[in-house]
Amino acid sequence: MSWLTWLIKPEPLPPANLSEQLKHWSSLLEPSSESPRLDAEILLKHVSGLSDTQLIVFDKEPLEKGIIKRVDDLVAARSHGSPIAYLTGWREFYSLNLKINQHVLIPRPETELLVDTALSLIQSMTSPRILDMGTGSGAIALAIASNAIHAELLATDVNEKALELAAENARLHHIESIKFLNSSWYSGLAEERFDLIVSNPPYIDPEDPHLSQGDVRFEPKQALIAADRGRADIIEITGHATDHLKPGGWIALEHGYDQGEFTRALLKSRGFSGLKTLKDLNRHERVTMGCYPQR
Repeated sequence: MSWLTWLIKPEPLPPANLSEQLKHWSSLLEPSSESPRLDAEILLKHVSGLSDTQLIVFDKEPLEKGIIKRVDDLVAARSHGSPIAYLTGWREFYSLNLKINQHVLIPRPETELLVDTALSLIQSMTSPRILDMGTGSGAIALAIASNAIHAELLATDVNEKALELAAENARLHHIESIKFLNSSWYSGLAEERFDLIVSNPPYIDPEDPHLSQGDVRFEPKQALIAADRGRADIIEITGHATDHLKPGGWIALEHGYDQGEFTRALLKSRGFSGLKTLKDLNRHERVTMGCYPQR
């Protein structure tokens, strides 16, 4: 063996097929991701158009250089923390595949509890009018509309780019029962009244250390944080809800895991009854609802 062999370490051969490529990308993501293999598969499927079944069937087949380069770039971005939903531009929520971009929050599984709550509350109503405030990608409004064809919805957001995306998602799913309005909470609603108000408002304390971790590092801060230890927007929403609810109407709000008691107290002080807080799958208080009594 030549003495040069000890001085020059040969470069490792590039992965030869789909299976080895996935192992390679997974290894690159291991230091930064909790699910490196799944992330690698999602990014490959996004670029290549391959299905889960095809990843198995063609695992020994080589990949085109163009596909490898594009996945390489996405894996590099993911390794620096970029959320999968922003890299692919899509996120599933309540069985709907939604377009997502950097102007909106990434829909989360715990928010499906708010949709479940809304659907339960309007189940016996004939033609309910529903207000979804801070709609973002439109996830909540679209999930309700797709499961309650008898409902009429108004979805609002202060961010025009978010509204554009929400409207695009509605068109993609052929949902026509939602109107979209640029409004900062109730400011653009005049004297309109609804049978149900739902919202997933900003509720994170600006000093919360979780803001420097995970996906939230890349999400729009104005959609995440609120003043007064994350309570300001909940106070604003509950403070004027009775001006926009029909007698016997309901409000349902998503909030932080430690804000259930606070939200119930606010609603009670505003004259709401039937107060109840529901827990998410992690057993955290997540959604509080209350009824505006008949007069």
